[in-house]
Amino acid sequence: MKVDWNRLRGLAAKEVEATLAALPAPLRERAQALPVTLQRRPNAAQRGDGIEPDTLGLFVGSEFAAQETSALPLPPQIILFLENLWAQAEADEEVFRQEVHTTCLHELGHYLGLDEEGLFERGLE
Repeated sequence: MKVDWNRLRGLAAKEVEATLAALPAPLRERAQALPVTLQRRPNAAQRGDGIEPDTLGLFVGSEFAAQETSALPLPPQIILFLENLWAQAEADEEVFRQEVHTTCLHELGHYLGLDEEGLFERGLE
């Protein structure tokens, strides 16, 4: 299936912006300072680090609460894998936007220190 990368990137960028803008003010300010990177799929280095090829999103770096003491070489960021999200949405634009929204919030939850159970309890699995 041929994917229009520029179209996907534009849709995802708008959805990320809307998702972050809808957050409560104190959280919105912190979230908007966190970079969100849009990639097609996990690259070779990420796969080499154990990231599955069909991963939808990823949070890398230290959690917000641990930033003061972190010695990690990477700054915190969210990475969304758009071709995987598009495939998950079965090439449906509305479903894709919802997947971007949910995945962005899921990864933001990791940044804020939530584990998978905590995210599941909040409907962000």
